[in-house]
Amino acid sequence: MNDAMKILIVEDDPAIRMGLEEVLHGEGYAVLGLERGDEVVERALAEFPADLILLDVMLPGRNGYDCCRALRASGVGVPVLMLTAKGREADKLTGFDCGADDYVTKPFGIRELAARVKALLRRARETGAKEREREAGGVFRIGENVVDPVNHSIRMGEVVTPLTPRECGLLVHLQMHRGRLLTRDELLTAVWSVNAAAVTTRTLDQTVAQVRRKLGDAASQPRWILTVHGVGYKLAAE
Repeated sequence: MNDAMKILIVEDDPAIRMGLEEVLHGEGYAVLGLERGDEVVERALAEFPADLILLDVMLPGRNGYDCCRALRASGVGVPVLMLTAKGREADKLTGFDCGADDYVTKPFGIRELAARVKALLRRARETGAKEREREAGGVFRIGENVVDPVNHSIRMGEVVTPLTPRECGLLVHLQMHRGRLLTRDELLTAVWSVNAAAVTTRTLDQTVAQVRRKLGDAASQPRWILTVHGVGYKLAAE
């Protein structure tokens, strides 16, 4: 079990938490269950560096949205799958805006959720391999920014800004097709392929806005990620 992939489950309902622990342990994963949100970042960074995090929204100590924001701000780039009883589109958009990779509404089938976990882990492995294969030296430049796909970060001078997996995937895909217009559907399929059918173009637009902020690219007059209204986006040629 030392080589097993690690999954951190953060869920305050003991029945759900123990059910997830039992099923995922049976699938061969190393599992740690927590019931409080204010323990998540420390455990994910040090004691239990997870390969994937299952994160409930309504938690004591700190809610799931704040946990996800804190994880991303701390440089934790592993997939985050949010669990919640909230099913409104606005709630899902909040989760994606915080850096979540997938979103499951309660009640859910535990076996189905285990399949989503496998898909996210597989996608993360494939994305990491493609990024390392396609980007010589592992990094590329966008203006004065150095994008590091392996470490999911942007560096400008001495300042390093973490990227979520989706933000990093978006930049890598734009870089691979630099100077070419990519439609919203193309980007959703390429970057959100695990759950593209459940993602709206608004989620893509929000992710682009977040990446622009991290690049120091003004939304009103962007220099790098250019919008072609009604169609999609392209990364400006150097």
